[in-house]
Amino acid sequence: MKTMKTLNVEKALAAIESDAGQTLPGLRESLLEAKAGVTAHVHTPAEMARRRGRPVGSVAAVTKQPVKLRLDADVLEALRATGDGWQTRINDMLRASLALGGRLPDPDA
Repeated sequence: MKTMKTLNVEKALAAIESDAGQTLPGLRESLLEAKAGVTAHVHTPAEMARRRGRPVGSVAAVTKQPVKLRLDADVLEALRATGDGWQTRINDMLRASLALGGRLPDPDA
């Protein structure tokens, strides 16, 4: 096997792109870097390990509880028609209603 220092970049580029059947952006630069001895960071298995769940800090500290709720079809349709985030808007409406009734602290106070 030839060492990278004796690599004919143009010949290797032509062979690789011929096999691929298309030009490959950045290939010439990558081959030139390899020939010059420039290497990328090698990742260890520990660095590549995937952890279960969401990344730390991506979830709000206050969590909401899932519930099963029965709504009239027309009410549900109207809420869903408001677009993404309709469940959050229901939560906000219920919170405001409970605050008006004195059952929760007023969020605007």
